[in-house]
Amino acid sequence: MAKRKTTAKKPTRKRKKKNSYLTYILVAIGIVVVVFVSYFGFKEQKKKAVIKKTHELLATIPKGYQAVGIDVSHHQGKIDWVNLFQENGYDTIIDFVYCKATEGTDHVDTEWKRNRLFLNSYGVYNGAYHFFNPKTDPIEQAEHFLTNWKARSIDLPPVLDVERSGRNDGELIANMIKWCEFVEAESGLKPIIYTSRYYFESKFKNKLTNYQFWIASYTNDPQIKPLKNVVHWQFTDNGTIPGIKGKVDLNVSKINF
Repeated sequence: MAKRKTTAKKPTRKRKKKNSYLTYILVAIGIVVVVFVSYFGFKEQKKKAVIKKTHELLATIPKGYQAVGIDVSHHQGKIDWVNLFQENGYDTIIDFVYCKATEGTDHVDTEWKRNRLFLNSYGVYNGAYHFFNPKTDPIEQAEHFLTNWKARSIDLPPVLDVERSGRNDGELIANMIKWCEFVEAESGLKPIIYTSRYYFESKFKNKLTNYQFWIASYTNDPQIKPLKNVVHWQFTDNGTIPGIKGKVDLNVSKINF
């Protein structure tokens, strides 16, 4: 009797399907591994870049002062305060922040409320400044500032930012005093005057002896340490820190916050 011819069994569709699933799973795992490694590699590179920038920043800060601060306005755009203070730990470097609140008699800085809200909620020492317009009424300017800045007991003193000259120095100084006296009477805090080193030395140094000053000087040390009425020094307008796109003003202070 002849033997029955046997034929090999063909692979089933089930086996083919199983192999396809396995391939997909391996590819997916590979993609996850690549993404994971790339992500954490990127984070590590970013962390190293921040550390490098931090060291560069610290190297530029003048020695012998009690505190470091920044001042900001809409020019810095929408600042990522969480990135600055929480993610990158700059709360150990930045001791105080001043924010632009108002200008003239009707302008409110577009980032004022947002900046103020975060700084207050995070517990950062902060204050407000008003950009002075010598051509408009100083009392109206003071009222406008006080409408938008509500003083708290822990606020830093308000600042009058004077960068423009008036018709003459006598009128300019008289109007500055009117603004300062009105704000002090309403808030209980005596304002500090911000100005350039040139304006301080040529216009205000010997005329406004009852006020404290914040001096901007980028090329030379203004030697403020011996000057009792100068408390802050803005030493650059070219600072770079995490959370802020573009440049930012950096300051040192004789005050220990």
